[in-house]
Amino acid sequence: MSQRDVEYSCGSCGYPLNLSSSNRSTSEVGSSYKKSLKKGLISFISVDLSRFTQVDEVSCFPLAWRSYRPKTKLLCRKCGASIGYGYDKEHAKCIPKILAHSPCLNRISLAGLTELPESALSTLRMSGSSLKSLSFYCCSGITDDGLAQVAIGCPNLVVVELQSCFNITDVGLGSLSKGCHALKSVNIGSCMGISDQGVSAILSNCSNICTLIITGCRRLSGVGFRGCSSSFCYLEAESCMFSPDGLLDVVSGSGLKYLNLHKLGSSTGLDGLGNLAFAKSLCILNLRMCRYLTDDSVTAIASGCPLLEEWNLAVCHGVHLPGWSAIGLYCNKLRVLHVNRCRHICDQSLLALGNGCPRLEVLHINGCAKITNNGLALFTISRPHVNLRVDEVLSIGPSIENLFRLH
Repeated sequence: MSQRDVEYSCGSCGYPLNLSSSNRSTSEVGSSYKKSLKKGLISFISVDLSRFTQVDEVSCFPLAWRSYRPKTKLLCRKCGASIGYGYDKEHAKCIPKILAHSPCLNRISLAGLTELPESALSTLRMSGSSLKSLSFYCCSGITDDGLAQVAIGCPNLVVVELQSCFNITDVGLGSLSKGCHALKSVNIGSCMGISDQGVSAILSNCSNICTLIITGCRRLSGVGFRGCSSSFCYLEAESCMFSPDGLLDVVSGSGLKYLNLHKLGSSTGLDGLGNLAFAKSLCILNLRMCRYLTDDSVTAIASGCPLLEEWNLAVCHGVHLPGWSAIGLYCNKLRVLHVNRCRHICDQSLLALGNGCPRLEVLHINGCAKITNNGLALFTISRPHVNLRVDEVLSIGPSIENLFRLH
């Protein structure tokens, strides 16, 4: 120890705390560090806990784990005077403390804790009954065994987020669905181990399911949706690989109001999107970049889904004049239409849309090589109240955050 090192003691009784200036944390030296010094605050990399009495302090309702810092109040071992706080960087170790101190906690987000061990979830088996919302977003350490613990300890869960939990399989979803019958919103996006069997378990055992996100689950054909209840109304299925029969099963519950099939692939190379015509309650449909979409399917959807209010057909190169004409003829409640970068929409197509779609308010249109300035001018004259916008919108419909928020 150099002669310049300073030893710190309790300001109240002089008890030596075994703290040295050589162990001070100066990694963030700057304006904030200087402000802390002015306030009399000094940070140390580590402390000798034998010199302190520890008192845990827990916030009652931590909603986001990353913005929450569990802390322990440090008191002088001799006189009990308050010295400061100690912070534990290993958040997962504090789950038992959180549950013990907050018996009425209804929401926990562990999003982003990629190192979260499943052993940290054991407390949920005894203290998780009040939880209604649980997020394991990007918790890659969670497996089926962890979900089994959640299913046992958290029977009242309504919202579960498992996106990018790569070790989750159908077995885990089966356990979750059997233990948490009240589930309404489930996010299993990018869970590559999930198949139709896992989706079927969720929809069969949880009759109140209304929202499901399966984006990037490319093992799904869609048949797991067969017989889904009429309460199921919101589905995010970007970059999935549904079969024609699977698409028919997706709409079998008849309650679907929002459907996102952006960049839908086809396991057969065939266009089965015409089966969406059976979704009679459908209000918002995103088919952006669906390269297998044909005029026949567009016509079937336009005539079979009378409640459509917003339809995204951007970068759908398989739609020609017959498809656009069908939209103009049948979509009487359509308010917003997206046609950005469609290769085969032309002036005549624009005329057909202008002559129909009586409630159209917004048309997103840009990058359409076959549309001329004259065609746009004629459309503007015939439909002066339609807002022509050049921006290309990737996400339409209700906010996902709102769908996964407890009400």
